[in-house]
Amino acid sequence: MQSIAYSTRKLTIAIILLFLLCGGTGIVSSWMLSRALDKQATASALLRNHMEADMMHDAVRSDVLAILASREPGIGIKLEDARKDLDEHLGTLRKRIAEDVAFKGDAAIEAAAAKVGDPMVAYANAAQQIADAVASNPAAAKRQLPGFFQQFSVLEESMAAASDAIERYSDGTARAGATLGWITTGLLVATLAAAIAGALYGAGLARRRLVVPLISLSDTVEQLVAEPGMPVPETDRQDELGALARAIARFNQQVEAANAEKQSTTELIVETVGSGLQRLAGGDLTARVDADLSGPFARLKQDFNRAVDSLRELIGSVHSGAGSLRRASTEITAASEDLARRTEANAASLETTTAEISQIDERLRTSVRAASETVGRADQTIEAVSSGRSRVSNAVTAMSRVSESAKGIDAVIEGLDKIAFQTRVLAMNAAVEAGRAGEAGRGFAVVADLVSALAMRAEEEAGRARDQLTVTQVEIGTAVAAVEDVDGAFSSISENAQSVHKLLGQVAADNRVQSESISRLSETIRVMDNSTQQNAAMVEETSAAARNLMAEIGQLVEHAAQFRIEGGAAASSARGSGRASYALPVASVAAMSEEAWV
Repeated sequence: MQSIAYSTRKLTIAIILLFLLCGGTGIVSSWMLSRALDKQATASALLRNHMEADMMHDAVRSDVLAILASREPGIGIKLEDARKDLDEHLGTLRKRIAEDVAFKGDAAIEAAAAKVGDPMVAYANAAQQIADAVASNPAAAKRQLPGFFQQFSVLEESMAAASDAIERYSDGTARAGATLGWITTGLLVATLAAAIAGALYGAGLARRRLVVPLISLSDTVEQLVAEPGMPVPETDRQDELGALARAIARFNQQVEAANAEKQSTTELIVETVGSGLQRLAGGDLTARVDADLSGPFARLKQDFNRAVDSLRELIGSVHSGAGSLRRASTEITAASEDLARRTEANAASLETTTAEISQIDERLRTSVRAASETVGRADQTIEAVSSGRSRVSNAVTAMSRVSESAKGIDAVIEGLDKIAFQTRVLAMNAAVEAGRAGEAGRGFAVVADLVSALAMRAEEEAGRARDQLTVTQVEIGTAVAAVEDVDGAFSSISENAQSVHKLLGQVAADNRVQSESISRLSETIRVMDNSTQQNAAMVEETSAAARNLMAEIGQLVEHAAQFRIEGGAAASSARGSGRASYALPVASVAAMSEEAWV
């Protein structure tokens, strides 16, 4: 039988060949269809080109008739436009006929296209001749129309033959493309069917040869967990799956042998170690395991015997040390009660001290608040003094401005005095001139006298104003001096207030520091009080625990007396070594893994 790896390689090669077959068929089909489509596109382009040439053939005839009609009055056709259309259509006709003649690929088309060239040239020349003759001799141009129509018919027949050949070629390429499409479709369907059949065959073969045996083997392995002795299938196969089945069968046999050995060993352990544990549970510390155990169970035997020895020494030590513990617990209980009484007295003293410190702290806090308020009032006083100094400075400034204004008024009065003097001089001159004028100047002399009297009165008023201004300046000077004295007094008050403020600030800072110190001291004493209270509670709990310990020690002595041990004196003498080693064998027994029991 072939191996699974070899069969898998063969199946892989077959699948790759199927893929190559499908891909190659698709590529060849696409190439053939592409060639058919190219031929069909060429035939369509040739047919479209010939149809356009046929249209230009008819358009040239229409252009010739339009040129002839342009010479008829009232029709409205321009000769230049008609000639332009004729030249354009003739150029397109020559180009399309040349493309038909240049086509290579079908003998019928080539023969028909070769017959179109000469009639097209004759037809174009006839049209050009008529167009040239219209301008000079319209009648002669009309006489050429029968020959032009004859050339039209000849060209039409040759173009029809070429059109038939091109249509037959186009229909042939279309039919060939359709036939090729059916062929390629059938080929692709056949290839795809072969690929699907090959894939189904490969899948069925893989299922029969690999999947079904693997499922059966997997189910058997799962059942071996519950039924170790059941037979394993597929062991007679000569491939990898058969080797796996045989390995599972050998493993199953080994498991059965191991289970049998485990069962016998387990029964021996239960019989020996179980009986020893029963004696140990009954308080017999002389029990030992003497059975001959092998493998990892020999260590179990050693650990059990060592644990029993350590436990026997431990119980002996407990029994001998219980009396010492009872005496020590009695002393601890008496000392704890004495300590509890002293701790309660200290707690009461600390509580009284805490109350006194709290009162001192409250008084200092009140002093700090009063000092802070005093500092605030001193700040307000300094601000008021500063505001008063500012107002006094403003008054001094205002007085200075009034003094300067008085000086200006003195200058104005002096100017008025000079004006009055000059007015009086002018009045005297006017009186002199009026006297010279005689009777005619009498009225003017009266006016001059009045002006002179008014000037004298103005001088008198200016003198009185100067006197009054002098008195006002003296008063202003006195007021300025008084205001300056007030400013000096405010300055002295401000300095004294700042000194007081500084002293009050120092007092407040000292009170604050003292208050903080007292607060910290009060907090410390409060913590000490709490700690003392807790210590007192802990001492009470310790006393209660000591009393409970005495009771527990009594019970321990009673329980230890229930165990039967050998060589009590020897156990007591070996008490130190027993305390250090009695836990090790138990730990070694607890540390054994489950695998050691298999």
